[in-house]
Amino acid sequence: MNILYTINNAYVPQAAAAITSVCENNKGMDEIHFYIMSLKVLEEEEKRLTEYVRSLSDSEHERTIEFIELEDISKYFDFSFDTSGWNPIVLARLLLDKLLPKNLHRILYLDGDTMVRKNLQELWHTDMGTCSIGACMEPTCSLKRKAEMGLSGIPYYNAGVLLIDLDNWKANETGKEIIDYYQAHDGKLFANDQDAINGSQKGKIYTLPFTYNYHNTYDLYRYRLLTKNCDYLVPGPKDVHNIKKDPCIIHFLGEDRPWREGSRHRFRDEYLEYLDKTPWKGKGMETGWRLYFCFWNVFNFLMKPFPVLRLYIINTLVPVVLKIKAKK
Repeated sequence: MNILYTINNAYVPQAAAAITSVCENNKGMDEIHFYIMSLKVLEEEEKRLTEYVRSLSDSEHERTIEFIELEDISKYFDFSFDTSGWNPIVLARLLLDKLLPKNLHRILYLDGDTMVRKNLQELWHTDMGTCSIGACMEPTCSLKRKAEMGLSGIPYYNAGVLLIDLDNWKANETGKEIIDYYQAHDGKLFANDQDAINGSQKGKIYTLPFTYNYHNTYDLYRYRLLTKNCDYLVPGPKDVHNIKKDPCIIHFLGEDRPWREGSRHRFRDEYLEYLDKTPWKGKGMETGWRLYFCFWNVFNFLMKPFPVLRLYIINTLVPVVLKIKAKK
């Protein structure tokens, strides 16, 4: 199995915890090869993570890691772009055919802020037919933004977990289609590569069960709103309930991340258990978030009876927050 992460130096502890979660829940898999597209990861951190991954191997199970340092991601694009406050590393997902070893046929991309809780065999062997990309739907993307991208009546997908058939990717020229779409929009899209993937591949993305990209959206909104807000169907209420209890891959979306002081994310303790198994035990923890989470918890409490209003406020605030980050 091949797994890809894209990280900068600040995300090395999270990547180590994520890798540990993969290995701990897939001990029976003979080979797991990790690829890291990195942006200015320090040499000592790269060496440390490499040695750690090697230590997870034994005589019957091979665990390897390979770093692909990008240095300056803008050199891979012949047009200017504005990531609107997001780290430019997010664009590395668009360069798979250019940067990964040519002998790979399939790879599972995982954001650095994910945690694997179960065996990935079923996901890894998913038959996607002629599709280049498999992904999970994001049910809270506003209908207005979808309409602006020409996606009315078509699912919008989150790019934090992507199953990629590299043979189809090359045959379908998927990478070129995505980059051409991004360029056609002057390198300015709200969700950058995620919007470029959705806009250019509409109707061509294989839908994966959302157990493979579970985020707090499903905790914060009821089933009725998730379906009402979308012009497509999410799984039935019983399926949502079962997945919610025991998802396969957790994606720590938004600001509620378990390495931030004051976070009450329901998978926080589980994440810290994986982090504590790594050489970065206690590292990568962010202070200064307690006041934020006080307001966050009060907001969630007050908005619980008004999910539609909550979603409207969130969708209104996110662009504002991104503009502030971009100025910084």
